[in-house]
Amino acid sequence: MPIPIADITGLILAGGRGSRMGGVDKGLQNFNGMPLALHTLLRLQPQVGELMINANRNLAAYESFGAPVWPDVLPDFAGPLAGFLTGLERCETPWLATVPCDTPLFPADLVARLAAAAERQDAEIAMAAGREEDGQCRTQPVFCLLRVDLLESLVRFTQGGGRKIDAWTGQHKTVTVPFDAAGDDPRAFCNANTLAELKQLERP
Repeated sequence: MPIPIADITGLILAGGRGSRMGGVDKGLQNFNGMPLALHTLLRLQPQVGELMINANRNLAAYESFGAPVWPDVLPDFAGPLAGFLTGLERCETPWLATVPCDTPLFPADLVARLAAAAERQDAEIAMAAGREEDGQCRTQPVFCLLRVDLLESLVRFTQGGGRKIDAWTGQHKTVTVPFDAAGDDPRAFCNANTLAELKQLERP
């Protein structure tokens, strides 16, 4: 049985410092006429049953997108795992799907393919892998589908000072899902670290 969409909550990770973008709030930068995080939300919405946003500043701006907004439960911009932890604590469905706010061309079938692989392999975590400019297929750990009952494990890991996604996911049954088929967009996992890169991604 495939995992029903209603059993998956989508989490948009917009809690970073944006330091490589000059400290601006990345999710609120313009992409094709709308804030990047709103574009991400609209792309993720049909793929999941519920949605929420992880953000640490400009909370009212994010709340205006119509999804619940939760700041990190860990202090000091502790990275993507802080967002994972926040999402798992707030998630009311059996699965949580995470996407960053700065990768606007992520696949429209991302969650379906992660869910199918997790179901097939009876995995606790499904992680995307995308082809990069050098032709290599690399894991994209912030594009993840996680069982919500991993919360306790992640609490223990972060309380012990752990911050690296791979070090935590390596403790669990994880399946890697390649997005490198003929019809897959080679730019699907290109993220914008600078405003110039963001402009580049706007071009067809």
